Amino acid sequence: MALWKDANPGTSPAPTSPGIAPAPARARESERTNVAPLAPLTPEAPRRAAPATAPRAEPKESHISADLTIEGKIVGSGHVRIAGRFKGDVQVDGNVTVEAGARIEGQVKAGVVIVAGELIGNVEDARRVELVETGVINGNVRAGLLTVAAGSRMRGQVEFGYEGEARSKTETKGFGNA
Repeated sequence: MALWKDANPGTSPAPTSPGIAPAPARARESERTNVAPLAPLTPEAPRRAAPATAPRAEPKESHISADLTIEGKIVGSGHVRIAGRFKGDVQVDGNVTVEAGARIEGQVKAGVVIVAGELIGNVEDARRVELVETGVINGNVRAGLLTVAAGSRMRGQVEFGYEGEARSKTETKGFGNA
């Protein structure tokens, strides 16, 4: 099946003599490249401009299932959902979710941290931390916004509401300097 319209409809191949192979026909340019000619653009035809940048894909989510225990380090740009046990540090640009019954032992650095299980370690520089009613945090939390549900538990120090301000003061002035 051809992807183009034949310019010479109704023509038939040249007859051949018995015992002589037919000479190969010279292919037209469009047949050699297998490219259909472009339709002319008209005001009625929709125009599709080439995108300036590739469409931004939603970050992927990695999942540690409930029956897994992993020890190591997670670094990346996507989201992480932990339903099992993880021992080590987690540093992602996306979200970290610790499901009910799950446990993390290590430092967490992410955009959004949602704790429904148990987190033993510090949460650093998060935009938002949510501690749901089944969640437990044993460590310090430093976030722009903190949501704590009734029934949750936490042991440690909390610093929130100073998302960009705390970093700039400590970097420029340091502690104890006026």
